[in-house]
Amino acid sequence: MKRIFIAALAATAMTATTGASADTLSTVKGKGFVQCGVGQGLPGFSSPDAQGKWQGIDVDVCRAVAAAVFGNAEKVKYTHLSAKERFTALQSGEIDILVRNTTETFTRDTGLGLDFAGINYYDGQGFMVRKDLGVQSAKELSGAAVCTNMGTTTEMNAADYFRSNGMEYKIVAFEKMDEVVAAYDAGRCDVFTTDRSGLAAQRTKLKNSADHVILPETISKEPLGPVVRHGDNRWGDIVRWSLRAMKNAEEMGVSSDNVDAMRADKRNPSRNRLLGTVGNMGEKLGLSNDWSYNIIKQVGNYGQMYDRHLGPTTTINLPRGINHLWTNGGIQYAAPIR
Repeated sequence: MKRIFIAALAATAMTATTGASADTLSTVKGKGFVQCGVGQGLPGFSSPDAQGKWQGIDVDVCRAVAAAVFGNAEKVKYTHLSAKERFTALQSGEIDILVRNTTETFTRDTGLGLDFAGINYYDGQGFMVRKDLGVQSAKELSGAAVCTNMGTTTEMNAADYFRSNGMEYKIVAFEKMDEVVAAYDAGRCDVFTTDRSGLAAQRTKLKNSADHVILPETISKEPLGPVVRHGDNRWGDIVRWSLRAMKNAEEMGVSSDNVDAMRADKRNPSRNRLLGTVGNMGEKLGLSNDWSYNIIKQVGNYGQMYDRHLGPTTTINLPRGINHLWTNGGIQYAAPIR
């Protein structure tokens, strides 16, 4: 059934990609904002704050692209999509960019008429259970009912894991993540499976979050990042380099707090190129040369983004782990701006 669904999406891509992605930058400039597809409410990635303003590391990637294009990170409108809806919305031109905790895979990259434009979070799938179940390992889950989100990689990963370990299981799938959370919280399933970051985020929504534990196993690789339509290379470059600018800024010690002082100091050629005081990097993207300065000034560097939404001062409190920069033991590594 999943193969049929992917095939249908691929057929849609064949008809949608040519017209919708002819020149996204011109379209975006013409309407005056970036239409960004995000999730329906995943704390730390895309969810509303107390004032109803959407925030998270996915939202901040959208804001970074707007800052690069318009010099104004607020020139974004958000479309809140289920996992099932997200690819069709991008293929059809309903949105300009998809940033919805979406895993890059071979079939998605080659079969849907879409391109992944970097990774803003390296993740992996895990399992969460109630503590009173007495389970210490995913290897003890034989016979379990497993709640998850349909239209995602989690169903296939769970199937692979249970079969490879000779265990029986039953999938209980819902289109909307809030439905998954509600079903698990109501006891309709024994296990909740999704990306580990998602488990940590969704646990904060449970009636008694302290009663639940995330098991130690990580059963998959889930590189999450922004997605654009295939064939519009300039727009893909803008999205890709907007994210890379944030990583390079952290590596160079440039933040929203010191970016003006760093820009005035002309001694570092790499930093000068990043901040647009030398060279014509912006022009190569069809943007002004202060494109990356605007990103850093208004959104911050990668570390600031991470700490603001997922770090130790948040209720999610996800250790950076492999999402540290390569200079600090992680695998976040951006190509140089030169």
